[in-house]
Amino acid sequence: MDRAMQLRHLDLAERHIAEGVRHIAEQEQRLADLALQGFDTMEARKLLDSFYPVQMLHVQHRHRILKELEDKAARSLLSETHRA
Repeated sequence: MDRAMQLRHLDLAERHIAEGVRHIAEQEQRLADLALQGFDTMEARKLLDSFYPVQMLHVQHRHRILKELEDKAARSLLSETHRA
């Protein structure tokens, strides 16, 4: 995959992470509001609990993309050094 495509994937991963942070915060607030009003929070808690592993996947994906970009840059640098 070329660098431009990897950077587009990185941008998308960053957006997914930001959206995930927002969704988690919103659901945490909903859960708190329900609890304050005396409602059952089991379903809201289940939904929130499902957000955390998805968020971790987004973070791991971003980490893999960054690692690929770093590895590619290091290989390129080594290649240039050997040519000189």
